[in-house]
Amino acid sequence: MKTKAAVLRGVGQPFEIEELTLDPPKAGEVLIKYVAAGLCHSDEHLRHGDIVPRFPIVGGHEGAGIIEEVGPGVTRLKPGDHVICSFLPVCGHCRFCSSGMTNLCDLGATILDGMLPDGTYRFHSDRGEDLGGMCMIGTFSERATISENSAVKVADDVPLDKAVLIGCGVPTGFGSAVHAAATEPGDTIAIYGIGGIGINAVQGAALAGAANVVAIDPLANKREMAERMGATHSCPTAEEAHAVIQEITNGVGADKAIITVGVVDTAVTTNAFHAIRKGGTVVVTGLADPAKNTIEIPGALLTLFEKRIQGSLFGSGDPFKDIPRLVDMYQAGQLKLDELITNTYTLEDVNKGYEDLINGVNIRGVIIHDPNA
Repeated sequence: MKTKAAVLRGVGQPFEIEELTLDPPKAGEVLIKYVAAGLCHSDEHLRHGDIVPRFPIVGGHEGAGIIEEVGPGVTRLKPGDHVICSFLPVCGHCRFCSSGMTNLCDLGATILDGMLPDGTYRFHSDRGEDLGGMCMIGTFSERATISENSAVKVADDVPLDKAVLIGCGVPTGFGSAVHAAATEPGDTIAIYGIGGIGINAVQGAALAGAANVVAIDPLANKREMAERMGATHSCPTAEEAHAVIQEITNGVGADKAIITVGVVDTAVTTNAFHAIRKGGTVVVTGLADPAKNTIEIPGALLTLFEKRIQGSLFGSGDPFKDIPRLVDMYQAGQLKLDELITNTYTLEDVNKGYEDLINGVNIRGVIIHDPNA
């Protein structure tokens, strides 16, 4: 069948809207009609060259939709099921899945190539090209053929245009605070960068019982949103945040710091390292060019103060456990999603959506594929 999609053909280029041919699902795969797709910063990293995938690629890795067809051997999903996609597939049986580290599943090795687990592609252009989908799901397309390992079933009454955020930004931020930082009641948590991931780290830290949540971002609208989502303090600079943290902890320092800025650099990692107490942890969730060194700290203090630096992917959680749990929290009124969506866009407006993201307009932008679903 044919599907309209936003395609990225190289570093520095805008997304192009193209009509592609989509193959039907093979064994272990499903055909999904997307209802909505989130505009996450990671796709902007592709355009700017911070992360280099296999080009051309169908963008989008935060999506929710309805299953239209299933391939041979698929028993967990059926046509008509509503699903939220996980940008990390979970096979369930590799060394890491069987060790409880499903966010590090071996299937994740090819997500930037966009090929499915059998090593082939489902999107094809009129030029005869095979195209992958970002993170194997390519949510900037009206439809996609994806692995069943990337789709988590949810109840039919879950509003997919809101719950789409639970495919990436929400669990990544929430889990950074709850899983990776292991926030405990009474903790002081510093969060650097209040975008789509940082705002959910704020929610996670607050829901986990942190006594102080210090949100650091230069933009006033993002600091204001952080305070609405549970931050007890907000600061425009790391220097001001450091002074606030020293004051509220009587000179001890933050228990944990979480880095969720758009592009991680040595300045923010150094500031976070100095903001935490002895035995504290810095969680690095934001991304940067893998070829560049973006952490620079005094090694002596790492040793003498037993501080820790912890990376976090998908919030160090389990997609098939965390996505349903976060949906339940949203439906119970504990987790806020509607408030995070600043603007919605059509697929054709994808470049405008990323322009708004870069300019700090949006906490989160969402593409609505099907407003009637």
